[in-house]
Amino acid sequence: MKKISQTEIQNLMALHQRGLDDDLINKATSLVREYPEEIILFNLLGISFERKGSLKNAAEAYKSALKINPNIPEMNFNLGAILFSENKVEEAIKFYEKSIQLNNSFPEAHFNLGIAFQSAGRFDDAIQCYQKAIQIQPGFFEAITNMGTIKQLQGHLDEAADFFRKSLSIREDGRGHYNLANVLRNQGNLSTSINHYRKAIELGSGEAEFYSDLGDALWHEGNISEANRFLRMAVEVDSQHPRANYQLAVFLYDNNALEEAINYFKVSKFEDWQERILYCLYKSKQFDLFKEEFANIEHLKHNSPFLATLSGHYAKNYNEIDTYKFCPQPLDFVSHQSIPCLLENNEALRLQLLEDINNADINDRKQSRLFYGTQSAGNLFKRNESSFKALELGLKEAISKYYDLYKNEDCEFIKLFPKQIEFSSSWFVKMQSGGHLTSHIHEDGWISGAIYLSIPKKTKTQDEGAIELSTHGDDYPIINDDFPKKVIKPKEGDVIFFPSSVFHRTIPFESDEERICIAFDLKPS
Repeated sequence: MKKISQTEIQNLMALHQRGLDDDLINKATSLVREYPEEIILFNLLGISFERKGSLKNAAEAYKSALKINPNIPEMNFNLGAILFSENKVEEAIKFYEKSIQLNNSFPEAHFNLGIAFQSAGRFDDAIQCYQKAIQIQPGFFEAITNMGTIKQLQGHLDEAADFFRKSLSIREDGRGHYNLANVLRNQGNLSTSINHYRKAIELGSGEAEFYSDLGDALWHEGNISEANRFLRMAVEVDSQHPRANYQLAVFLYDNNALEEAINYFKVSKFEDWQERILYCLYKSKQFDLFKEEFANIEHLKHNSPFLATLSGHYAKNYNEIDTYKFCPQPLDFVSHQSIPCLLENNEALRLQLLEDINNADINDRKQSRLFYGTQSAGNLFKRNESSFKALELGLKEAISKYYDLYKNEDCEFIKLFPKQIEFSSSWFVKMQSGGHLTSHIHEDGWISGAIYLSIPKKTKTQDEGAIELSTHGDDYPIINDDFPKKVIKPKEGDVIFFPSSVFHRTIPFESDEERICIAFDLKPS
């Protein structure tokens, strides 16, 4: 077999080191005809094609090298990386595994295999790979970070925070602080999360999401002016960033800057941006444009509680038939139950919940609709207190019974009811005398509800402290004032379920006793 000269190899390496990929590709392609068995030529071709973004050609070059010798760990690794970048995850896994089989002390191969497993949802396999990479290379902070990300996805927030802190102890960077901030915020540690978002911006390289999430956290802390500044900085950093535009738009929308919000929703095209635009049009009484835009998306999906609210309200206002099929008669699906583990003859859990609510290290989240009260930040059911875990189990049983009550109903709310009961959000609301929540819906939910832990008994009227549910609220424009409503006065240990499309408010009460409940949302995966 004819061997390539050392001079030719040195010339190619010089082109590679100078980044002259086109020249290298031309030269190496010519040499391949003369030296078809020289692996180094295919390796250099693969690297150059990869740097140019020509992944298909890079993959072909690495495959050609592996035909000559399939037992080169680095070549299997390179081909695996190309296949993964082309979203051919299962193929990539095979080549990463081959690379490790040939060289079990190859930390990057274990790491990349972990990433591939993680993307495929095989979290336990991914963790084993990351652990092996760290065993070989103890300072492999990216592997430690990824283990934190998996723990975060699994809802193990304390473990996730520990991994992120360990990663930061090895190398402090913006992304690490951002990851830790997100976990802390989900745990309800809003003020501490803000400190880490600020550090992420300080150490980062201008990532829009760092500014946007800091702005959003500041907003929920009640710092409106600074929130506005950082949310706007995010879209200055990246004017097309979907989530940054969306978060700014939601902020503007909540602060009644509806026309300006529409512009940012249009750029974002993120999550429920179309529903949010329809809300802005409806609230600003642009009914003709609302009807036109609603018709453009109504046929696409009947699985949006937000669209159901808007459609039902418009239909009632104009005496039309509501054609949206999510849940046309939502008040029929309001259910008032008790949770056995909270009843008076077994109230140890209720008392423990009240103690944890009063003593746990959970920050308040500012809520513009809440008066004379506080609301917790984060997701209570993601915390480690045993009381919240026990309540979560009891609530899951109650939701299963709720579904059984309605499972034969012919509407999308029931047909697409969440198969896995995982709470997308949960928080406590504590109110004092004069306390109330103004009317609202939970746009991000599917089924919502509240569990009542403490109810004022010394009230002046029957309905004080009750929950009012209706198909009208949030100062929606009224043309035909004939919207149905239900008023329910809960007892301690009760739970009230309702579709997330239903408006609900707390009727103000005067009492020296607190009203304390835990609210929640869940939705299909």
